[in-house]
Amino acid sequence: MKGRGAATVEKTLAYGVLVVLAVAVLFPFYWMIITSFKSEDQMRSVVSMFWPKPFAIENYQQLLAKTEFAAWYGNSVFVAVSSTLLATAVGTIGAYALARLKFLGRGFMASATLITYLVPPSILFIPLYKQMQALGMANSLAGLIAAYPSFTVPFVTWLLMGYFESIPEELEEAAMIDGATRFGAFYRIVLPLSAPGVLAAGLYAFTQAWNEFLYALVFITDGKLRTLPVGLASFITGDVYGWGYLMSGAVLTTLPVIAAYIYLQKYMVEGLTAGGVKG
Repeated sequence: MKGRGAATVEKTLAYGVLVVLAVAVLFPFYWMIITSFKSEDQMRSVVSMFWPKPFAIENYQQLLAKTEFAAWYGNSVFVAVSSTLLATAVGTIGAYALARLKFLGRGFMASATLITYLVPPSILFIPLYKQMQALGMANSLAGLIAAYPSFTVPFVTWLLMGYFESIPEELEEAAMIDGATRFGAFYRIVLPLSAPGVLAAGLYAFTQAWNEFLYALVFITDGKLRTLPVGLASFITGDVYGWGYLMSGAVLTTLPVIAAYIYLQKYMVEGLTAGGVKG
């Protein structure tokens, strides 16, 4: 009986801790969503603090009609998708080379990849901006697409190195014995088996590019070329916050990332787990 009682207490405490953590994580999203449906008067009212009465969609209407939000959304989609495809392609090939090919300096390059990932973007944005300016890519979306892989490629490479090393090398050797080239074995054998890891790495790169603020703020001066994080920040003027625009914009901004994580969560967990342990 004592054992059952202790197990019940432990189970209750565990569920209690989980509930507290869930509330702490989900409450900001709840507050963001309900605030986006409040009018200015409701935001100042205690009566409508936790639930808008009635629901108001004027924030969304004004956001889409009176601001450049639609253009910012398109810019973010274009930059995030393009830089993700570029980072995933480069990182996948680089990770395979570091995991499978034997060449001088391989260990140093693998370590340098991880060290590069740890370098803060705040240190790199000045030299990167100088390079983009010299190439004529400053104040353009192409400049952001070229700059974002500087922090996404190292992580994609590091993650996929562990994933490729978990795949038996004998599968590639058997394919090459049957006449496949090294690239053919990679494309037909390794790449399909590593799809969960590639998806996890791509999802991470997309999230980083979608939420990136510093490079987009420094590189872009044209208001119509802003991405969503910089565009939303423009709703803050001094100590005046446009809460209606901010909350409705934040809701629309988080939807693609939430949808992607919900749809790909199985691959995300499998990819990160396999990539974090070298076989």
